[in-house]
Amino acid sequence: MQHTLEILISKEEIDARINILAAEINEHYKDSKSILLVGLLRGSAIFLADLARQLTGPVALDFMATSSYGSGTTTKGEVRILKEFDEQIHGRDVIIVEDIIDTGNTLNKIREMLLLRDPKSLAICTLLNKTSRHQVDVKIDWQGFSVENKFVVGYGIDFNQLYRNLPYIASVNFNS
Repeated sequence: MQHTLEILISKEEIDARINILAAEINEHYKDSKSILLVGLLRGSAIFLADLARQLTGPVALDFMATSSYGSGTTTKGEVRILKEFDEQIHGRDVIIVEDIIDTGNTLNKIREMLLLRDPKSLAICTLLNKTSRHQVDVKIDWQGFSVENKFVVGYGIDFNQLYRNLPYIASVNFNS
């Protein structure tokens, strides 16, 4: 499938926004004994790493893997948990770190599942948010950027496992 990329958000814009998000999170959790960042693999890995390096308090990291896209460009609506995280969250400050919120279905399912484990607090931080695609209402505590309903790649987000390494966010334009 032939396609081209169009840069939507530059590396410099991403870096600047992560600095702001980290400052807000640092202020919010200034009295926390420890924050557990739970990254949703694979897309959030780069964002989580850059965000974690900007946090000043004690931070632990863990990951979950879910699937709702398969190898296509649109979500199929079914959310599968492929890898459970290892850390206990009871009584802890937990932030789910997501690369992009599309329909909100995956994040909503994960949020409900984690709330059953009785964290001290549970927040959501996403790099990108496609508000026009939301099918469920998910409270987002920290958001990097709002994006249009375009298929995007870069900064951890892929198209068939390609383009995760790009330092910017780009839209994929498919040529017929």
